[in-house]
Amino acid sequence: MVVRVAIGDFSAMTYLSVKALRHYHDIGLLVPAVVDPATGYRYYDASQVAVAQVIRRFRDLGMPLSEVKAVLQAPDVDARNEVIVTHLARMETQLSQTQATVASLRSLLELQPLSLPVSRRTVAATDALAVTERVAIAELDAWWDNAFAELYRELREAGVEPAGPAGALYPVELFQQEISEVVAFIPVPSPWPSPLALSPALSRALSRAAQRYVVPEAELAVAVHHGPFAELDRTYGSLGTYVAERELGVAGPIREYYVVSPADTADESQLRTEVGWPIFRTSPEAR
Repeated sequence: MVVRVAIGDFSAMTYLSVKALRHYHDIGLLVPAVVDPATGYRYYDASQVAVAQVIRRFRDLGMPLSEVKAVLQAPDVDARNEVIVTHLARMETQLSQTQATVASLRSLLELQPLSLPVSRRTVAATDALAVTERVAIAELDAWWDNAFAELYRELREAGVEPAGPAGALYPVELFQQEISEVVAFIPVPSPWPSPLALSPALSRALSRAAQRYVVPEAELAVAVHHGPFAELDRTYGSLGTYVAERELGVAGPIREYYVVSPADTADESQLRTEVGWPIFRTSPEAR
């Protein structure tokens, strides 16, 4: 026996609002069994209750409607599970980020402001392979991952070993305006080979996103950050305070060197990042 349920009762049976049910109908996610041609009133089959409850649970987990639709319309179990597993992995990442933020907040509330040892360093100009692009700060993490994946891939194809830890240049405009040109780079042996001596693989690398780049020389105040990137702002704060108190700051990008990077360890507590703040040159006695 077919049991038809009015949209109001179906809403109560599934904990989905009438507004949500109408929207799901409009996008083809949950189509009523019958729509009265005269009144436009929607009626559902009782067998659709379980489907509606599945939708609500996925939405409670934050799954986008497009992915919910892909799950319900998957041609087979493997395709369905692939969508679900992808979303669960995204949730695990978000949970990890939330836990890291909570731990950071507790640390900030319980501890005195971070005070780190600072050294001063003169960095010579360095040949590098680099990706340079205008990036919004909200998209920086994803861009960083993609840029360094590209750089390491190009160097592997070219048979070139990095000549030092990877790094990045961050203009202060990135923080002030939330968008700016960022440079991700990996030092390479110097000097660069002449254009005629470039290997075919390296020639291809230089014609794509990764390009030859000379990281400019700089005088830096340097502090070492131990731990996850989510905590880098504390090191920036401590280092920036050091520079401001001594009135040493000059124009130029802040740079990071990834001495122990995510490519080296999956344990974020083991990451080691050198943060360099541009300063004017001082005599050894002034240091």
